[in-house]
Amino acid sequence: MSRSPRPSRLGDRLPAFYCPLERDLLHPEAKHLEARAVEWLDAFAIYPDPVEREWGLATHSADFSCRIVPEGDPETLLLFIEWNYWANAVDDWQDSGAGGADTAAVTEHGLRLLRTIEDPDAALLPDTPMTRALDDLVRRSHARLNPFQLHRFVGGTRDWLLGAAWQSAQADAGTMPSLNDFAAMGSLANGTRFSLTWSDAARDVRLPADALCSPALSALTDAAGFIVSADNDLFSYDKDDHLDPPEVNLVNVIAHEEDCSPAEAVPRAVALRDRVMDLFVALRDRLARGADPHLARHLEGLGRYMAGSIAWQSRAPRYASPRNRYALPLDGARFALRYADGPSGAGAEPPLPALARWWRHLDP
Repeated sequence: MSRSPRPSRLGDRLPAFYCPLERDLLHPEAKHLEARAVEWLDAFAIYPDPVEREWGLATHSADFSCRIVPEGDPETLLLFIEWNYWANAVDDWQDSGAGGADTAAVTEHGLRLLRTIEDPDAALLPDTPMTRALDDLVRRSHARLNPFQLHRFVGGTRDWLLGAAWQSAQADAGTMPSLNDFAAMGSLANGTRFSLTWSDAARDVRLPADALCSPALSALTDAAGFIVSADNDLFSYDKDDHLDPPEVNLVNVIAHEEDCSPAEAVPRAVALRDRVMDLFVALRDRLARGADPHLARHLEGLGRYMAGSIAWQSRAPRYASPRNRYALPLDGARFALRYADGPSGAGAEPPLPALARWWRHLDP
């Protein structure tokens, strides 16, 4: 491009990430699965032109999927990869402000999508390439997932779509939520349970409902989702920093609440995120004591979801060469990823009322 990209409001480089989890894992068939997924995308003509295709592939959805699920059945993982490419295309539509993508449109589409996943024959969406690709995904998902896994997947999709609708409502109203409200609701939009369903399915992890939905494991899952969401708000900040009103993300919420700049809000965002990471490790270790093999593997999957998300986001041109600065994603664009030796924040008490429930599960 002829112009230089404008600098990030967060500063010259991202903070170091505290991640005391197993890192740098990747499914051995990642490249082959990526090639098959791209063939699928092209077969359904999901992207309307070459430019949109470049930005769609810049999500590196295959890399994300193969880093958070670095082992397991390739065919199940392929389906998850394709879901992620498709979901990122929907996410870009929701964020674009085009085609009436306001709260009403986001909510209407979300409800129709949910009912289509539950009933593939409902015919609730217009006949478009995106819908035809969705129909293929839904029918294959019904064939591959057992009823409980499908129920989990629908619930995870509902989280994603409700979170997206809530963020859209904030933008429509021109408001910035409080930090406590954001901590309670903001991370829904990253679809943690959407992803974890496929992680368990690909690795044949079969937790009974009573174990999966136990209060302590639910708290641990929410904590993992909060951390992944906080990290995404750092990696993706530049991608959305042109929006007016500002994007509802952790940095902007803190900047608004503290009446400071985004760069000045970053240390507090990192400290809060690190407090939750310490909570996650302590609660995971408590649940791991005496865990059966399926619970142990599920807990392992939670850690891989968090660590894999950091590695993926640091390498994704979608974030490292964002569309509001570049006409096309830069091949090989990535962040200089640094890991912290320890947390930047500490404390025995919960940092926010909305998160207090998680800390209560530290005691047996």
